[in-house]
Amino acid sequence: MTTGGMPDMGALLAQAMQMQQQIADVQAKLAATHVTGSSGGGVVRATVTGGGELVGLEIEPSVADPTDTETLADLVVAAIRDANRAAADLQAQAMGPFAAAMGGMGGMVEGMGLDASAFGRGASGGLGGLPPGSR
Repeated sequence: MTTGGMPDMGALLAQAMQMQQQIADVQAKLAATHVTGSSGGGVVRATVTGGGELVGLEIEPSVADPTDTETLADLVVAAIRDANRAAADLQAQAMGPFAAAMGGMGGMVEGMGLDASAFGRGASGGLGGLPPGSR
């Protein structure tokens, strides 16, 4: 796998392309997966995709008080945050093996002139645009 002490760049590129396809497959599965967050003991429920896109919002009629829209707004925001946290956990679980592999490459992807964000790493070194440690 080496030529004259140097890694076989063709093999490395093929491996990187294979990993990129695997990441794209995982990202597609995440986009098709829904997770739900809630607030107020379940009176407000938000549903997001594994990629974090809001796709549903359910509000129990009992909390829809027209004289207190501020509380309802707070409950909606909290439910969406809860759903996004669940999506981030799902992303970290699904993309973890790729992040570990990228970390083990020690910047080799960037050194090969490839965009690390295509491999699920954000510009800050986090996974999929998430800051390191946010999972």
